[in-house]
Amino acid sequence: MIPSKFDYVRVNSIDEAIQQLQQLNGEGKLIAGGHSLVPLLKFRLTEPGALIDISRIAELKEVRKEGNRIVVGALNTHFQVANNQIVKEHIPVLAETVRQIGDIQVRNRGTIGGNIAHADPAADLPAAAHVLDAKIMIQGEDGAETMDMESFVIGPLITMLPENSVLTAISFTIPPSHTKSAYLKFSHPASGYPVIGVAVVAGVDENNMIDYAKVAITGVGDVAYRATAVEEKLLGQELSETVIKEASQYAAEDGEIANDLFSSEEYRRNLCKVYTERALKAVLF
Repeated sequence: MIPSKFDYVRVNSIDEAIQQLQQLNGEGKLIAGGHSLVPLLKFRLTEPGALIDISRIAELKEVRKEGNRIVVGALNTHFQVANNQIVKEHIPVLAETVRQIGDIQVRNRGTIGGNIAHADPAADLPAAAHVLDAKIMIQGEDGAETMDMESFVIGPLITMLPENSVLTAISFTIPPSHTKSAYLKFSHPASGYPVIGVAVVAGVDENNMIDYAKVAITGVGDVAYRATAVEEKLLGQELSETVIKEASQYAAEDGEIANDLFSSEEYRRNLCKVYTERALKAVLF
């Protein structure tokens, strides 16, 4: 389909983008990679009066280490994130996750900020964001603010991003050095989106006791979620296949599991258990 008519403006700074949003009074949409927005425009699910191109704002392309966190600018493409040395060294599960997003065209043009802001329930990235305790950094007409993932995404394609604001970066916690990580997914055969995706960061101490465990699941419901019930069953336990298997049985307890034409709720609940067990074994053994 053909999008409805809109104006186009390119900006070169965050302040300029905010000014344009204010002037358009709710009729403007930000665009960078466009892989989320353009399909909505073509189906006329959104009909903005103007598109504000932020793709040339240099300060949104930085990747830096700040204390115990890695800050990734919103305009970094999935390809750039996957190949960034800082990301690969400190938060490799993020690099592993973005390498599995879409196809090469999507990874070369789609941006990490656009992915998070779109809040697609079947996106890969939220799983990694949850296990890395991601903070969403926002700049708006009232200044800067930060939200965690759970507060930011409130439903399918719905976020708490304030009107006339720009998602500038995502900040990720650096896990302890003794931990390992993995992202495993079962892809939908047609779309490539995860029917389920499981991200894990975990580690054991010198006594082979599990002392760190973060598990997050995406694709199975309206929003990605932390599998805190699994984490609680793992922490403080001596590592064994039995412990992992028993903890994985709780993988669907913290999320609302969907039921659709591709798979039933029962099937997805079972996938949660199976893929959580596989991901934990990949990390801890």
